[in-house]
Amino acid sequence: MAGRSETTTITPTKSNSSVRTFLVLFLLLTCHSLLFSQWITDPDFNTHAQKGIESVYNLEFEKADSEFTYLTQQYPSHPAGKFFLAMVDWWKILMDIDDESRDEVFVKKLDDVIELCDSLLAVNENDVSALFFKGGSLGFRGRLRANRNSWIKAANDGRLALPIVQHAYKIAPTNDDILLGIGIYNYYAAIIPERYPIVKPLMVFFPNGDKKKGIEQLWEASRKAQFAAIEAEYFLLQLHFSYERQYDTSYTLALSLLQRFPNNVIFHRYLGRSAYTVGRYEEAQKVFTEIWLRCEKEQRGYSANTKREALYYLGLCEMNNKHFDESLKYLYQCDELSRVLDKKEQSGFMTMTNLKIGMIYDAQMKREFAVKQYQKVLDLKKFESSHELAQKYLKTPYTP
Repeated sequence: MAGRSETTTITPTKSNSSVRTFLVLFLLLTCHSLLFSQWITDPDFNTHAQKGIESVYNLEFEKADSEFTYLTQQYPSHPAGKFFLAMVDWWKILMDIDDESRDEVFVKKLDDVIELCDSLLAVNENDVSALFFKGGSLGFRGRLRANRNSWIKAANDGRLALPIVQHAYKIAPTNDDILLGIGIYNYYAAIIPERYPIVKPLMVFFPNGDKKKGIEQLWEASRKAQFAAIEAEYFLLQLHFSYERQYDTSYTLALSLLQRFPNNVIFHRYLGRSAYTVGRYEEAQKVFTEIWLRCEKEQRGYSANTKREALYYLGLCEMNNKHFDESLKYLYQCDELSRVLDKKEQSGFMTMTNLKIGMIYDAQMKREFAVKQYQKVLDLKKFESSHELAQKYLKTPYTP
């Protein structure tokens, strides 16, 4: 293959405008800063909460439901149990973000949490638990609405949640769990204006960020937080892979998370992507083969979108090994699946798969087929440097 600059890593997310990206990341602050913080010191509460949280990350939703239902029964006046039950639905939504069938139930559960928190705040405006879980519910509701392109409602949820976060932080500034949200805000408030200049005018309404401090706070939360440690580690994984491009770190984090939560498809995919990007091709092939097999068995979370990603990377691994016929088999399956999945717009997978097929045909000295592929790429939606590479290889054939 050509150098790594031509080996594009694809993370299968919906395409976002820069404003949408900013809004979603802002909402991450308002929800994840509150995600697993609570103020009951009863060991019984903590034990069941921790078991439930770990079950959620391992996609053992039935076990999580059982633990959180116990919390709602034993601690009916505390919003944590109701909120965590909603988070089970959130992770179900994450397994297939295009499926809107769970949205109504999820929002109803969040609204119930907000109603309970409001009743607590009417008695004591400084009730930290009520502040935390009301802000968290607003944040998650807004995040879902942003994913559903309901921008006005999403922005309003963010507007309502931010002062709640700020008030909670003033009350409990030394809580290690709160460091998750503060770290997220410091990081993204610093880098988003740099990456997306169009949002800079919006930043005058928000405190300044500090990328270095944000990363330090997230590492601190991952080490010391009682309930937010896993989420902090997950965010560190995402930002090191997608923004910092420190793939050795994302590899280490993904491996650690997957070893702890072996059923989590998101951690599994990040491990494969990171392994491939740092040049661990044999390991990447092994990881994506396992992912593909789990897709074939229809294991929870291992959806058609996951299968497509596995096919794409398996194709790249075979291409890297110069097993071109095997690579084409995977890539053509990936292309076929993309034509089923890409209902609203063409994905990066479809574009890059067709580019790679053209490159393989060039490597096989099948120039006529290669040219057709590059021309096809130019008719597909541009993904990163796909059009530039297609034009380059139309002029000069690709050589491995």
